Amino acid sequence: MVRTPLTPEERERGRRLGLLLRAARGPRSMAEVAAAAGISPETLRKIETGRAPTPAFFTVAALAQALELPLDQVVARCAESEPAPVAA
Repeated sequence: MVRTPLTPEERERGRRLGLLLRAARGPRSMAEVAAAAGISPETLRKIETGRAPTPAFFTVAALAQALELPLDQVVARCAESEPAPVAA
């Protein structure tokens, strides 16, 4: 199966998702948040750094739940040109 290359917009949306998740994680460790979401720390690292710009829906949903972020807020912030700061 050949995967279609990502568009610049998809890559940018992935970058914004990574920034949002990193900000929401705050002082918590990657390992702690990844364990709470049921994913590996390496998967979280890839998402936060934009190396995995299109994570699966259930991965994003699990991270949002672990970080207490409503999914509609994640969608709205990732659609913006720059994510707004996350309230602690």
